[in-house]
Amino acid sequence: MTVEEFEEFYAQAVTRLTGQLYVMLGDLHEAQDVVQEAFVRGWSRRRQLDRDGRPEAWIRTVAWRLAVSRWRFRRRTADAWHRGGVSPPHVEGPGPDQVVLVDALRELPPQQRRSLTLHYLCDLTVEQIAGETGLSTSTVKTHLVRGRTALAQRLQDPRIEEVSDV
Repeated sequence: MTVEEFEEFYAQAVTRLTGQLYVMLGDLHEAQDVVQEAFVRGWSRRRQLDRDGRPEAWIRTVAWRLAVSRWRFRRRTADAWHRGGVSPPHVEGPGPDQVVLVDALRELPPQQRRSLTLHYLCDLTVEQIAGETGLSTSTVKTHLVRGRTALAQRLQDPRIEEVSDV
């Protein structure tokens, strides 16, 4: 990839990838940070990205791995605070203005949420998801079925149930 090609790729893909990682992570600022960092790493490998023919998948995978690494770091830090007998400062949870779907997705296990995002937002096939995540196709299918079932239960409108009970 030339400098111009990489800049064009960035302009076309950054918003889409940030949206995908936002759904996977449930945190817009974190998604923006990891996608930006993944592009920075991709810049130095732009010639290799061109040969792969799948630069967007590479950026998305790097961003996901960065997010996991950050989560692990924060987890270790929180554990250290607790061992020291001091609690980290309290941070308010999401406000009521959060989108219902994002809230429902946050309740899913991470692999289900990631599989659903890759399938529905990234429009990847089961085989492509398996290749990107390192999971078997049957495991990806299981995550998709369980994730859809869980979302269907979480996204039911209670007003509809009240009407049907009458």
